[in-house]
Amino acid sequence: MNAVLERATDYSAVYTAEPTIAAFHHSAAFVRGIRGPYGSGKSVGCVAEIIRRAQEQKPDRFGRRKTRFAAIRNTYGELKTTTIKTWQEWVPQDVAPIKWDEPITCRWICKMPDGTTMDLEMIFLSVDRPAHVKKLKSLDLTGLWLNEASLLEKLVLDDGTARVGRYPAKKDGAPFTWAGVIMDTNAMDDDHWWHDLAEGVTDQDRQAEINAMLEGLQAALDRLGMNRPLMEFFEQPPALIEAQGSYLPNPDAENVKNQPMGASYWLMLANGKSKEWIEMFLLNKYGKVIDGLPVYPEYNDQLHGRAMALRAIPGLPITVGLDFGLSPAAVPLQVSSKGQLLVLGECVAQERSMGITRFLGDALKPYLYNRFGANDANGNPWEFRFVGDPAGAQRGQDGEERNVFQIAADLNVSIAPAKTNAFVARRDSPAWFLNRLCEGQPAFLIDESARMVKKGLRGGYHYRRIQVSGEARYQNEPYKNKYSHPVEAMQYGAMEYVTIEAPASGMKMVPEWQRKLAAKVGVSGRPWRARGGLVGRASRSMH
Repeated sequence: MNAVLERATDYSAVYTAEPTIAAFHHSAAFVRGIRGPYGSGKSVGCVAEIIRRAQEQKPDRFGRRKTRFAAIRNTYGELKTTTIKTWQEWVPQDVAPIKWDEPITCRWICKMPDGTTMDLEMIFLSVDRPAHVKKLKSLDLTGLWLNEASLLEKLVLDDGTARVGRYPAKKDGAPFTWAGVIMDTNAMDDDHWWHDLAEGVTDQDRQAEINAMLEGLQAALDRLGMNRPLMEFFEQPPALIEAQGSYLPNPDAENVKNQPMGASYWLMLANGKSKEWIEMFLLNKYGKVIDGLPVYPEYNDQLHGRAMALRAIPGLPITVGLDFGLSPAAVPLQVSSKGQLLVLGECVAQERSMGITRFLGDALKPYLYNRFGANDANGNPWEFRFVGDPAGAQRGQDGEERNVFQIAADLNVSIAPAKTNAFVARRDSPAWFLNRLCEGQPAFLIDESARMVKKGLRGGYHYRRIQVSGEARYQNEPYKNKYSHPVEAMQYGAMEYVTIEAPASGMKMVPEWQRKLAAKVGVSGRPWRARGGLVGRASRSMH
């Protein structure tokens, strides 16, 4: 390996694999991924792996070792400034000239010591447009490199695995030698496809998707006649370690010797960064970094989001909050006798994938049956109370004149409009529970299957930063994205369990469970506060 990269360059740099990347090279898995902090040598390791496989390809009857690889990056700009730049640091222009056509290509032809010729073709693609993903489907490749895979859709991996092992052509007498997919990335959000494949999931629906993908990979291996492991993931050591509130260089960090500043490079990067940023990009931890302001700073992932499997409480109705549009979402909720809001799960459509008719009939109804069954633990049928965005009364869905509530009624689903869709009331309803404890336990609990809601609360549901100079400024309402739909569905459901002021009349609407509790404990007067919950003796009785 070292000799290969020495010949490819006209300077003295020699590639030496760090321990984690050396294990990455040694793996025989069909799909291999390596995750590490900034500047840890991941991309260089992938370049070295491509060159190694090109050298080891068995020659055809003409003595040529022909291979073709595609390098994929999320945007054209990143492709030029990072992927191709890294490639040319080891395979410079005078060795393999870049042709800046579409797609961008280069070809490296050189004589090997045994008299054969290595003929390595590289294709560099960005996939920032759907048409670019389609181009991938027409390629015949030896192997595929997904550079910074955390920024790529899983579709790129799905389609890419079907394109490898198709080159070199059999007609030239080239023996099959190797095929595979290599990937590198920094850490990413823990609801990313990489995390699910590398770490596993507990959600049965998500696991079914993963199993389907693994079956596709196995079919590709069978087609190629390869008896190899399907996937293997590698995790590099963090660049820094945290000690007593500060950060120190990690003695086990990789690629230190190749940094001009040594370990000081990572200490410099940490300066002025948020804890979340440092944990993801320097400590190599899964997490969430957003360029915005979280809508729910009250949410504490260690307190409210710890993994737990919640069970619905028999005898109590289940409120199902709904958000409509072409990305519908539903979130089932209950409030326990202690006053804890239980987020029991989520049913979320892919973005812009279906209208309300398909969602209710093909997604929500099966979900509720599979999640809760027909009857509770006492043998009684569950009572579902559906409540949704009041704006559903003003707009049609599925290209029909009828509004959402009328469409739902035709499907035997009675959806009541929420009390309001005013943002402050919606935001404050879950926040009331997030700010409280019940008998030493958080008053907001979330089932481990409600992944999108949890990620939204952690910051995916946020106020977008306004791009202006000077002091940071943010939009007044949350940015609409894939997290906003389930979180807003949860908000509509949570409003059923708190008191809010009706904007038009100023009258306070007290939910049934609060009225019953007030009557039970004998609270007189007005024990409710606007957009809040119980106060005085009523509040203490719940704790």
